[in-house]
Amino acid sequence: MNDSIETRLKQLGLTLPEAAAPVASYLPTVEHGGLLHISGQLPFRDGELMSGRLGEDRDIEYGQQAAQRCAVMLVAQMRRALNDLGRVERIVKLGVFVNSAPDFIDQAKVANGASELMQSLFGEAGRHARSAVGVAVLPLGAAVEVDAMIAVK
Repeated sequence: MNDSIETRLKQLGLTLPEAAAPVASYLPTVEHGGLLHISGQLPFRDGELMSGRLGEDRDIEYGQQAAQRCAVMLVAQMRRALNDLGRVERIVKLGVFVNSAPDFIDQAKVANGASELMQSLFGEAGRHARSAVGVAVLPLGAAVEVDAMIAVK
């Protein structure tokens, strides 16, 4: 693992878990044409899925923490796929899906939990394009799911 990213994770009080195995018929990552595509990652904290619906039984802060935990799992998938986080050239795009009540409109604020972590870990290369979308339900009842496109060396 890239030492500077490991150091930043420790400074933030975070550790990389083992990359999650797929829960259905898909690959967790596909590297092609200089890009690493990472399938949607769910938020786990202390081994427990962070579930619920934003604007109903979960607030923005919880959603931001869930998005951050998704981003941690994205980094774990990068480590597994690339063997060296130094191969990450740039975080190109994040897709953030927020399990939202019909009147919840702060998906972008929730998504900041993932975006800010990427910027903290990768610096300027962590700044990215992004979608933040409200959805009626996510797999396993997750509060947030995040996928990514990463430029690699």
